[in-house]
Amino acid sequence: MTAPKTGVVAGGDRTATASLFTRIRLGSLDLPNRLVMAPMTRMRADEDGVPTDLMVEHYRQRASMGLIVTEGTWPVVEGRSWIGQPGIETRAHVDGWAEVVEAVHEGGGRIVLQIMHGGRESHPELTGTGRVVAPSAIAGLDPVRVPSGKVDAPVPHVLELDEIETVVEGFARAALNAVRAGFDGVQVHGANGYLVHQFLSAACNARTDAYGGSPGHRRRFAVEVTRAVVQAVGGGRTSIRLSPQHDVLYGLSSGTGVVDETYVGLARDLQPLNLAFIDVVHSDPASRLVQAIRRSSGTPLVANTGFGSMTTRTEAAALIDDDLAEAVGVGRAVLANPDLVRRWRDGGAENAPDLDGFYTGGARGYTDYPMSTQWLGSGGSRSPADPHGS
Repeated sequence: MTAPKTGVVAGGDRTATASLFTRIRLGSLDLPNRLVMAPMTRMRADEDGVPTDLMVEHYRQRASMGLIVTEGTWPVVEGRSWIGQPGIETRAHVDGWAEVVEAVHEGGGRIVLQIMHGGRESHPELTGTGRVVAPSAIAGLDPVRVPSGKVDAPVPHVLELDEIETVVEGFARAALNAVRAGFDGVQVHGANGYLVHQFLSAACNARTDAYGGSPGHRRRFAVEVTRAVVQAVGGGRTSIRLSPQHDVLYGLSSGTGVVDETYVGLARDLQPLNLAFIDVVHSDPASRLVQAIRRSSGTPLVANTGFGSMTTRTEAAALIDDDLAEAVGVGRAVLANPDLVRRWRDGGAENAPDLDGFYTGGARGYTDYPMSTQWLGSGGSRSPADPHGS
């Protein structure tokens, strides 16, 4: 197998990016730099959703990031969206994640678990419950991958009021399980077309009860889930991810006025919870909407520009220097460069992402990216002697 190419991105002016490497406190999280590894699905868990040794190595390699947010992890099996997606429901899940956390902590890192219920973005073959659930009986637009291949998305079961309460409790239990595994915190996945986002969007929430019919009612589920998690593990260890104008799974965006009322209103609703941070996926973090969410929440912002293009070192530094965010979420760049902090701080060249290896399983495109030769120890050790450069 050919190793990923290096030298794709040349070095740059270190002083222009110095702000990225200053410390920041987000709630109870004391970060050594402003670079946050964004949550990214990689499908390397076993068939029961238990983290594997390969996942331990993947996260260990990236411990020098200021903070790692894990891939979306199901709180209950009915929330599973993909084959190979990890869970946090059982003792085996907790024990598996504990090995990941231990490896990251041994490398000097901080790591939080993203809790993600897929809602309608699933299939009965994946949930094992004979159904998928959502706010309304509106099927997703994308096919779903099951063991036999891709199939049409099913029409979901509409969650009854008592079932909504059970789902909320599932998020809280998942947060407690994450803390039992040693995680430094948790993140509620409220973005990218999954269950919390489904409640927020009029495109797939046609309810007329207390959970639908108006932006204020559609916000209720997100607030209840986040509040339950905060009550379980504390606001200083809780964050939420939002994507107010980012259509990963189609049909979830609304007009500007509705988006403002939904997301700026949600930020105000969350303000009393004193969250560690809000993670916003948006192509323009400087936009009026993103900055209004930041102000209204009274909460530090982790800005993530989404999936359109790779975030560069210069772009990340500008977000901090221009006071548009407290920290920056980075995706593909840290997948391809486990030692991204060192490369960006010292102006090193970068590996190119192996796109064909993202979701195929195994080490390719996951744990086989070379570390920078500038600081490999004798004998080719992949563990930096000074991972944070402090």
